Amino acid sequence: MIRFGQTEEQSQPQHDMAVESSRLHEIILYNDDVNTFDHVIKTLIEVCDHTPEQAEQCALIVHYKGKCAVKRGTYDELEPKCIRLQAAGLSAEIV
Repeated sequence: MIRFGQTEEQSQPQHDMAVESSRLHEIILYNDDVNTFDHVIKTLIEVCDHTPEQAEQCALIVHYKGKCAVKRGTYDELEPKCIRLQAAGLSAEIV
């Protein structure tokens, strides 16, 4: 519906960039044959603020399932954490 005095373009909802940047994403951690359980657990505690139990559970899921979502948040929140995980030698990406 077009209101009086508006063009069709003006009546369309505007894409809100703030909504897009606040959309939730996840860091996915992938299994590898290089890193030890201790290194993965220690890194998850330091980077993702996991409890030791949570980090251990994630490490086990990664080992047996091949991947695990280890952190959820906005892209802007997750990007520095993902970079730190990768810098520690872990295979991770934001989805």
